Amino acid sequence: MKGDMKGDMGWLVARPIAHRGLHDCARGIVENSLAAARAAVARGYGIECDVRLSRDGEPFVFHDDSLDRLTGERGAFRDRNSYELAGIKLCDGEKIPTLAALLAAVAGAVPLILELKSDSFGDVAPAGAAAAALADYRGPVALKSFDPAPIAKLRAGGAPWPLGMVAQSDYEDEEFDRLSTEQWAEVTRFTHAAATRPDFLSWRASDLPAPVVEVFRFCAGLPVMSWTIRSPQQAQAARKHADQIVFEGFLA
Repeated sequence: MKGDMKGDMGWLVARPIAHRGLHDCARGIVENSLAAARAAVARGYGIECDVRLSRDGEPFVFHDDSLDRLTGERGAFRDRNSYELAGIKLCDGEKIPTLAALLAAVAGAVPLILELKSDSFGDVAPAGAAAAALADYRGPVALKSFDPAPIAKLRAGGAPWPLGMVAQSDYEDEEFDRLSTEQWAEVTRFTHAAATRPDFLSWRASDLPAPVVEVFRFCAGLPVMSWTIRSPQQAQAARKHADQIVFEGFLA
């Protein structure tokens, strides 16, 4: 395993981060694909991508909880085992990549920002699976999540990578309707901070400026990235309140 990367996090903000890789539907490059990763590497952009587990616990690079939007298959991602998922093609004809395949393709050339996904808050399995996959990886990596549980798990285990929280000003989206009262307090009031101790914050761009972001940057002196930036004009506005952008749809 590479040594602790939290001491100098300059690489986290040095170059813009391509959201789910440098994908481009017009050119047949699908989000979170190896092609999108290779395109980002070719231009020197960092890569933000999503990590989700198969039924048998293998980490894959895929955003949605359903297969419907990006593949010819139907149903929940988590209902398929690793053998099944490895044979499913994205809409560009590439296979859904495992995290191991992404790591091999990038090989430390650019920073990776891995967002840990699960079907329910409180699931720490993605943390363990990602950590195991990264054990021998030699490139710059950071991990983040909306869910405090996997980040707190990694923090308690002494993870050597920067750990961040993904956040926004409100949580009215449908995916947050199932949160318990305690979980709701954690994400809206940052009551998880003692357990997660985030090294960076990933904040929704449309919610900038925000008091939490200002405190994080200027009082704690920690970096903030903003998502998802979809135009040069939005990038210019976000950079007034954040140290990094996660972009798509143009070349930052």
